[in-house]
Amino acid sequence: MKRRYPFQVKLFLSLVLFSCLLLALQGVILFHFIDRQLHHDLGQRARVQASEIALMPGLAEKVASRDLAAIARLIQPLRDQSDASYIVIGDVHQQHLYHSESPERLNLPLIGGDNAEVLQGKTIISVRKGGIGVSLRSKAPIFDAQHQVIGIVSVGYLTSYIANINVSLLWQASLYGLALLLLLFLFSWMFSRNLKKQMFWLEPKDIALLVLQQKALLEAMYEGVFAVNAERQLILINRAARELLAIDRSESELLGKPLDEVIQIHPAFLSQPVGDESGRQHDRITVLNQRQVIVNRVAIDLQPGEPGGWVCSFRDKNDINTLSSQLSQVKRYADSLRIMRHEQLNWTATLVGLLQMQRYDDAMRYIQAQSAGAQQVLDFVSARFTSPALCGLLLGKYVGAREKGVELKFDPACQLSRLPAAISETALMSVVGNVLDNAVDATLSVSRPAPPVELYISDRNHELVIEVADQGCGVDEALKPHLFEQGVTSKPARDDDLLGAEHGIGLYLAASYVHQAGGSIEIEENSPQGTIFSVFIPFQPPASTGIAL
Repeated sequence: MKRRYPFQVKLFLSLVLFSCLLLALQGVILFHFIDRQLHHDLGQRARVQASEIALMPGLAEKVASRDLAAIARLIQPLRDQSDASYIVIGDVHQQHLYHSESPERLNLPLIGGDNAEVLQGKTIISVRKGGIGVSLRSKAPIFDAQHQVIGIVSVGYLTSYIANINVSLLWQASLYGLALLLLLFLFSWMFSRNLKKQMFWLEPKDIALLVLQQKALLEAMYEGVFAVNAERQLILINRAARELLAIDRSESELLGKPLDEVIQIHPAFLSQPVGDESGRQHDRITVLNQRQVIVNRVAIDLQPGEPGGWVCSFRDKNDINTLSSQLSQVKRYADSLRIMRHEQLNWTATLVGLLQMQRYDDAMRYIQAQSAGAQQVLDFVSARFTSPALCGLLLGKYVGAREKGVELKFDPACQLSRLPAAISETALMSVVGNVLDNAVDATLSVSRPAPPVELYISDRNHELVIEVADQGCGVDEALKPHLFEQGVTSKPARDDDLLGAEHGIGLYLAASYVHQAGGSIEIEENSPQGTIFSVFIPFQPPASTGIAL
């Protein structure tokens, strides 16, 4: 099985291998440069020495007379001071007159075949194989008084000597290179470790898997999600966000763009300092691209005190309203069924008791009384209201109020034959139900016996009018301007109220539906005590209606 090394080890080995290759290549280039420079410098040095020796006083006369001993006495002091490998003096016939390293070669021919240009009066530099080996040498002509070439001076450096110099220089460079390589090893290890730490000690394949999982998770979310960096540039946006905000561009086209170019948002929304508690917001109602949404915002803290950006998730506010309305309707239907079942059980238990006591006449009168009262309310509701859902709601509220000891009285002028086009039947049920529930609860807060709650519904004019009057505890003047805001209530908290779900949502939803339909809702004092809630919904609302809660 093939062994797999961690990312840190592989990165370290890669950096080390690359560093070694880089140093090796640099060494080759350095060797070539040093060798070329050394050949140039030694060649020029040999040229200078050869030219100076050729111009020495008395050398031309001694060469012309072939005085070997005198030539040796003249050149030997220079040889002792020169760093050249050898010095050679030859005559015009290319015969050795002096050789500093091989005296036995005297009167023997010069070797190398590069004397032709010198005999023509030129000074040359060449690499040739001589009597003692291959060398870099310079040759200069010796002139007599008539400026005729009578001899040759050759000063050379053996290639082995040059190689020794190269080796010495390269050895010194290698020591520095080894120290540099050790530093590169240390840097590679620290760099790979720091990089792995910034990757939270994850392997690249793990990071790739997390990225794919994040993309799949974001695309599967029903809520819209987008994220921006500290410069307010978009770094993430999922499909749900683009659909909710009606953005028809792909994610790749949006990433990196300023948030203000993609989403119309209030400038102060992302202005709170990061790292502070105010940097987090939950369930805040705002407007994105002319659409009311509920936003949650969390700051990205890369390091304490260092801004990294924000992640925002949001959902359509209408979805929350619809869900709350549906839950409220279900709860009201369940309460109505419970109350009707309870009353039916009481009615049945009473009838069974009368029959067991054989009081048949009383049982008949009881049946007639119950049937007459229920039938009277049923006939009135079904005759005055054409909406079956509204009829069912009003019957349930009538029975529920009577169960609590409150009488629900219908105004004889009630009439509803049509619904405004701007409000749905479900929304109308929520408005009527919430206002009636609020009136019944306010009535129960006063001393018993509880006064009745009066209901008036009419569509006779150009608007639907709903009035609910109670003689309960009333509404404090300071609370009236805020009574229809979410979370605001005049009811005392109850221990059995689950998370306060029944407080501050009913009238808020009712007002929301009324304003969305272009209508209005008003609060007035009832005489001698209590409150009158009046709802007005036009059948033809204005072309543009706002939401003003």
